[in-house]
Amino acid sequence: MSNPTCPETGSVMYRDIRPMTIKYKGRQVEIQMPGWYCDESDESIHTGDDMKISDRALNRLKAEVENLLVPETVRRIRMRLGLSQKDAGRLIGGGPNAFQKYESGDVLVSHGVASALLLLERDPSGLSVLKEQRLRENAA
Repeated sequence: MSNPTCPETGSVMYRDIRPMTIKYKGRQVEIQMPGWYCDESDESIHTGDDMKISDRALNRLKAEVENLLVPETVRRIRMRLGLSQKDAGRLIGGGPNAFQKYESGDVLVSHGVASALLLLERDPSGLSVLKEQRLRENAA
């Protein structure tokens, strides 16, 4: 992308990283947000890749406020269970690409998946029940 012009001033915008505050239910976090910025106004333009940074930060903040699992915890439990991301999604829920999204912070883990992971972390033998159920579903 070539340098865009500011919709407010018509000035050339420049690529930069600037602080941005994200708020959720009375809590906030400051992130460093990449984007195209105008030095003569408060205007900014953010690409899809730029927005991933703020979206992931908001998802993390929501997870912390709502007492859900953060991406590193999801990954740690999945790895401890010896599951690939695809197998975890198939067995625990969300589908084959869900755990890639949970672990990158692109998607919040649901309460149901979080509960299942916490139970399996405490008692990994429950994984055999899920595997047997999956086999029965595939045989049907």
